[in-house]
Amino acid sequence: MSLDPDQAATIPFRRRSDGTFEFCVITSLRDGRWGFPKGMVDPGDTVEETALKESDEEAGLHGDLLSEPLGEYTYVKHVQPLRVVVYLMEVTRAASTWDESKVRTRRWVSADEVRALVAHPEQRRLFEVALARLNDRPQ
Repeated sequence: MSLDPDQAATIPFRRRSDGTFEFCVITSLRDGRWGFPKGMVDPGDTVEETALKESDEEAGLHGDLLSEPLGEYTYVKHVQPLRVVVYLMEVTRAASTWDESKVRTRRWVSADEVRALVAHPEQRRLFEVALARLNDRPQ
């Protein structure tokens, strides 16, 4: 396996007026399960560029990546192991339509709803890392 990650993902969030956070989840194309935006790192693109691009294409989200990656995980797709680096992304704008809006559902949910909806254990694990990082940030 290469040293560079194969895919990049974001855990998108925004702060509500009451100070709590909400997170954006999207459905996968393959089975409709809930998860976070992610995709392949194209040749010539950085991991950070890919994370932002996939958030835009898959969920219509624009924003800023916060600091270092939350972590990484590996999963198998079509018998190929893929390494995914995950970032926390503060959303500054959510488009009403986007590239994949006809084939994916986007939903803003609470932390408890993320825990109930997201099935992938590594995404759930990194979501908890994201929450801890957010709770350590000044308001």
